Amino acid sequence: MLNEFKAFIAKGNVMDMAVGIIIGAAFTAIVTSMVNDLINPIIGLFTGGFDFTNNFLLLSGEGDYASLEAAREAGAAVFAYGAFIMAVINFLIIAFVVFMLVRYVNRIRDMAVRKEDEPAEAAPAGPTELDVLLEIRDSLKKPV
Repeated sequence: MLNEFKAFIAKGNVMDMAVGIIIGAAFTAIVTSMVNDLINPIIGLFTGGFDFTNNFLLLSGEGDYASLEAAREAGAAVFAYGAFIMAVINFLIIAFVVFMLVRYVNRIRDMAVRKEDEPAEAAPAGPTELDVLLEIRDSLKKPV
């Protein structure tokens, strides 16, 4: 069983997947920052300071909470649609960037495959065996 596990871990696909997961986790932090620090302010500029992350409906509990975090800390049940909207925006950005990455890698791979498939430059062709035989035949037919 230990040998099978070693063989499984040593496969290239497992290592590629592990690297992808680690990079994906790090990439999520970048996308979250991009959404929170770049996209939200731009959306807020067009909507008059409207910020999706603090949009919620109070389902249970008493009080007027200034932020989603304050409502959650007080134990109130909230319908946090703003956080959901931001999660959807994050997902769409990540999906688009991954699509562009895969598209670029596939394009590079296709170019490499095409270069391998291209026939080598043809060497100058000499006379074929048939040409040589016809030449010999013709020379034998000529009177000396």
